[in-house]
Amino acid sequence: MELKQLGTSSVKVTPIAFGAWAIGGWMWGGAEDGAAIKAIHASLDAGITTIDTAAVYGFGKSEELVGQALQGISRDKYQILTKYGMNWSTTQGEYFFDSVDNSGKPVKVYKHSSKEAVTQGCEDSLRRLKTDYIDLFQIHWPDATTPISETMEAVAALIEQGKVRAAGVCNYNVAQVEEALKTVKLASNQVPYSMIYRDIESNIVPQALDKRLSIIPYSPLQRGLLTGKIKRDHKFNDGDTRESNRFYKAENIDRTNAFLQKIKPIADGYGVTLTQLVINWTTRQPAMDCVLVGARDENQVRENVKALSFKLTDQEIRSIRKLAEELSLSV
Repeated sequence: MELKQLGTSSVKVTPIAFGAWAIGGWMWGGAEDGAAIKAIHASLDAGITTIDTAAVYGFGKSEELVGQALQGISRDKYQILTKYGMNWSTTQGEYFFDSVDNSGKPVKVYKHSSKEAVTQGCEDSLRRLKTDYIDLFQIHWPDATTPISETMEAVAALIEQGKVRAAGVCNYNVAQVEEALKTVKLASNQVPYSMIYRDIESNIVPQALDKRLSIIPYSPLQRGLLTGKIKRDHKFNDGDTRESNRFYKAENIDRTNAFLQKIKPIADGYGVTLTQLVINWTTRQPAMDCVLVGARDENQVRENVKALSFKLTDQEIRSIRKLAEELSLSV
C-alpha cells in the first residue's frame, strides 16, 4: 500500500490508520482482548500498518493491547501514533472530566503536559507499547496550566534522544498550533472531522496546507452514525457515551440516515458499503493524509480496508459535499 508522508517529517503512514480507541473499552462499552489483538493483526495483514492509540484509552489498556499484538513483528513494518498529556493518577493539571476505569472505579481525568509529565508519559507509553520509539507523539488536548513552549520543549528533547520520531498535536486551534511551531516542528494536527461535522475547514485545514502539516481526522464515521446502521431506537451498551452525544438525538439520526440514502447510489455504483464510501471520501479531502478508522474485530478491519479499493471521481466528491452542506442537524 502506498504510504503518505506526515507533514514534512520522515514518518510515512497508510492512508487510513487503525484507530485503537474502541479496543481500550473506555467510552465504547467494552471490547474483548483476543478479538482486539486479532483485529490489529488483520489490519497489518491487509496493509494498514499505522496504528493510532493513546495513553488514556482504557487508562493504558489500549496501548498494552497494541504492544501485545505487535510483539515479534519487525519494528519497521508498522507505525505507532500515540498521545500524551492526560493524567488520571493525581490532581495535577487542568481538570477535564469524571470517568470510570474498566473495573468500574471512579476516575478524575486532568489535562497535564508539564515537562516532567511529558517525559514520564513517554516512558510509560514505551513500556506499555513494548517498543524503543514512538513514530508520532501527540499532545492529546491543550493544557491551560502549562505553557505550550514547555510542553513542546519536552517533546523536542525526546526527539533528540531518539525516543520519538515526530511531534504532533491533537485538538489544537490555529493559535495553539502557531505557538507550538515556535518551539518544535510539527508533523500533524489530529482533529474531529466527518461529512457532517466539517468545522475545521474554515481555519484549521487552511493553516495545515499553509504550514505543510498533515491533518489526521478522527471520528470520520461520526462514531458509527455514518455507517447507516444506527436507527433512532438503537440500544447502546453500558458505558457507551454516544447516547448523550448531540449527533445521536433521534431527529439527527433520522436526518443523517435520510442524507445517507441520497448518497447510497454512489456506493452502490462501486459495489461498496456506505461506510466504505464515507471513509474513501474523507481520504480525498485536503491535507487529510491519515484517516483514523476504529475497529474491534477482524471483520470490521476487512470491511474498512475495502474503502481503498475504488476511486471516487471529482464530480462525485463534489456531489457528496453539496448534499452534506444541505444537511441541517439540531444542536
